[in-house]
Amino acid sequence: MTSEGWVDSMITGLLGKKIGMTQIFSEDGTLIPVTVIEAGPCTVVQKKTRENDGYNAVQLGFVETKKKVKRPIKGYFDKAGVKPTKFLKEIRCDDIEDLEIGQVIDVDIFNPGDIVNIAGRSKGKGFAGVIKRHGFSGAPASRGSHECFRHGGSIGMHSYPARVFKGKKMSGRMGDERVTVWNLEIVRIVKEKNILLVKGATPGTKGRLLIIGKKTI
Repeated sequence: MTSEGWVDSMITGLLGKKIGMTQIFSEDGTLIPVTVIEAGPCTVVQKKTRENDGYNAVQLGFVETKKKVKRPIKGYFDKAGVKPTKFLKEIRCDDIEDLEIGQVIDVDIFNPGDIVNIAGRSKGKGFAGVIKRHGFSGAPASRGSHECFRHGGSIGMHSYPARVFKGKKMSGRMGDERVTVWNLEIVRIVKEKNILLVKGATPGTKGRLLIIGKKTI
């Protein structure tokens, strides 16, 4: 239940699920790579106001869950009068007076040609070394190198400061972090299936949650 970074005058954001990538042709025959996103429908579960919470936002629920939820979570959704959902996220907006709890938001808020920002979690790469993770060149293959061609090298310091600084580029977990791709164009909308075709690539693997926010230009 986190707040998103962009702020809009009316709700211009949706939760979606990445279906995959394909390609389509424009009217002039140009090949366009697109990401297929199932965007909504989303249900308004909660409204947050500047008076009570310090900011205006709506909490959207996406993908009705078929699993039995815990009683506190069930009570939260029952209070809103909606069915429990798998995902809950907030979209900030300036004006929420026209929105009602239980209202369904779908792809009608978008139009072909709109520019959107899409946030999600990137693909997880697991534990990676410094060459794959940070682009290090590795040790030379001659002049005494022995079984350390892909090592990160020394991280030692002098007697002062006698420690390793935070942020040192080392081996570690790679990927699986929040990424936002800006200024993507909606090429086509299939309303009956709540499908958006967005030009270019978006974060994450197939089936990952995406947050689509419209950008006014």
